[in-house]
Amino acid sequence: MHAQTLPRETPTVNVAAHVTRIAKERPYAPAIFYPNGHDARGRVRYTHYTYRQLDEASDNIARGLISIGLEPQTRVALMVRPSLELFSLVFGLFKAGLAPVMIDPGIGLKKMKSCLAKGRPEAFIGIPTAQIARLVMRWARGSVRTVITVGSRGPWGGMTLDEIERRGARSSAPLPTVDAADLAAILFTSGSTGAPKGVVYSHGNFAAQVEAIRRMYDIREGEIDLPTFPLFALFDPALGMTTVIPDMDPTRPAKANPLKIANAIDDFGVTNMFGSPALLNTLGRWGEREGRKLPSLRRVISAGAPVPAHVLRRMRALMADGGHVVTPYGATECLPVASIESREVLGGVDLEGTGARTEAGAGVCVGTPVPSADVVVIAIDDDPIADISKAEVVPTNVVGEITVCGPQATERYWEAPPQTRRAKIADGGRTRHRMGDLGYLDEAGKLWFCGRKTQRIQVADRTYFTGKVEGVFNAHQNVFRSALVNVSGRPVVCLELEAGCVMPPTSELRALANQHEATAGIERFLQHPSFPVDIRHNAKIRREELGAWATER
Repeated sequence: MHAQTLPRETPTVNVAAHVTRIAKERPYAPAIFYPNGHDARGRVRYTHYTYRQLDEASDNIARGLISIGLEPQTRVALMVRPSLELFSLVFGLFKAGLAPVMIDPGIGLKKMKSCLAKGRPEAFIGIPTAQIARLVMRWARGSVRTVITVGSRGPWGGMTLDEIERRGARSSAPLPTVDAADLAAILFTSGSTGAPKGVVYSHGNFAAQVEAIRRMYDIREGEIDLPTFPLFALFDPALGMTTVIPDMDPTRPAKANPLKIANAIDDFGVTNMFGSPALLNTLGRWGEREGRKLPSLRRVISAGAPVPAHVLRRMRALMADGGHVVTPYGATECLPVASIESREVLGGVDLEGTGARTEAGAGVCVGTPVPSADVVVIAIDDDPIADISKAEVVPTNVVGEITVCGPQATERYWEAPPQTRRAKIADGGRTRHRMGDLGYLDEAGKLWFCGRKTQRIQVADRTYFTGKVEGVFNAHQNVFRSALVNVSGRPVVCLELEAGCVMPPTSELRALANQHEATAGIERFLQHPSFPVDIRHNAKIRREELGAWATER
């Protein structure tokens, strides 16, 4: 069936079909606003796509790519900055049944080359800078046969995106249908806790993600979203939202200008915002300092790392009384798994917040598993597990490894059998993903996160977990954040202090540690000026790097 003839009630596994449907129902509704310079007063100017324009542009790209011989499931490296072209390209690739290979540009040139060597893309679509880097760094030299430049073509040849769109506009070729199991994309992890891996997404995975997010947060078509993480922005058209791309460097969310973020929210009446904990921390502190309110903002979604209670409080203070700050839990390989709302963490008059238990060493509550996620916690095992029958399911409130089964859970890594064997478990015809995270389910069915499996520290008969230990020290009034690291088999806690605060005496920190079972026996503490963090969200602490620093001291 042609993608554009799908009626509303017909289910589809191709998320691009949502764009086509909305383009028919609300053709003049704005789909995307993108910052395009500044006016004489310094105010941000925007260019935009309506849903009809986005649908037509992505249709033309899809037919143009098909016309030059790209067949369904062809892997296409995509290196384009956040822009209108990025949106039309992604949905054009989906409509053509092609599989974008997407790599976080912040991982560095060496890792970028490694990812492209693993992904072996057959086509390369990129801006001129990316094309030059491809030639100089010899990226995917043995696999790329088709080159398309977004912008002016250089001496590397190939075609431009404009030429592809013109070819597509002249074509009436039908667009292919896709099956749920078909390859939809390869998304490389950031490699913040190891080498980047190519996560294989099927069209069924994407469709399940979109539906789970829509239901979990009751997202309505016509809402206005400010996504400060580019990949999350690509969900917006499938959810029927209007996207406002903020005027910021998406690779440095902690450095975003909060005034620009707030002005964009006010100018467009933004109702939904996605931001990393680091960005929300910057925005919330600014709002508290300036006495600013953002009354249109009804929902804030944050992911990438646990969100500290002080960040939740400040963001809630920015919003209207009915506003929600929600934190989905998951990973590139499986998202969403669970979700929690700020009121559950902070508590209230008639509700004890989970944050109090976090401060006592219970770990971080990540909420109730979503209906489509079958969560099972198994005994900690560092070896591959071929079948779920070989795993031991642990009782309630016992820490183990979190595993998830469901339509949003991916089944394998791209051409990486050893990594796939370590991360996947056969479960009665389904594939269960091992999150690599430790945690437990409590008596109420809520999921608690206790840290990465590889970052636990075993000392005699005691195990220290990052998520449990850090919750205790993060509660200290002088501490901005803490990190448990391994120094020659001994637990050491590194502390990054709040601005203007001094390092607490070691005796005080030891006394705090001995008040809680999760931290009892920890005796060594080091002050660090600014923790190294992940490149994607600027929030996930790179504990291995921090541990090497601590070892030198």
